[in-house]
Amino acid sequence: QVQLVESGGGLVQAGGSLRLSCAASGRTFSNYAMGWFRQAPGKEREFVASISWRGIITYYADSVKGRFTISRDNAKNTGYLQMNSLKPEDTAVYYCAAGPTAQTIINKYDYWGQGTQVTVSS
Repeated sequence: QVQLVESGGGLVQAGGSLRLSCAASGRTFSNYAMGWFRQAPGKEREFVASISWRGIITYYADSVKGRFTISRDNAKNTGYLQMNSLKPEDTAVYYCAAGPTAQTIINKYDYWGQGTQVTVSS
C-alpha cells in the first residue's frame, strides 16, 4: 500500500502560482510513477501530468503544457506540481496518484490521495 496526502491548494488570483505537494508513505515511493489529476464540479476527473519513477519521463495535458511542471524528490518521498499562470478554468480538486508507469489514463493508477482544492479567481 502507498498512502498519498496532497497539500498546497488554496485560493489564488488569475495569473498567480501555486505549488502542490504529494507526500507518500508506505511502500517505496520511488518504485512508482506519479500522476496528477483534477476534477472540477460537474465534470469528470481528468489527467493533468505524470512523471516516471526516476523523473525522466513526463507527460502533460495540452491545457496545462507550458504552465505546469511536475517533479519529484524520491529522497523525500514527495511529488510536486508547480502551477504558474493559473486560469479560472484550472479551478478543481487536484489529486495525486501512484502507479506502475507514467500514464495519462486514470484506471492505470493504483493509489490515490484525498485531493486538495485549487480555486482561481478572475
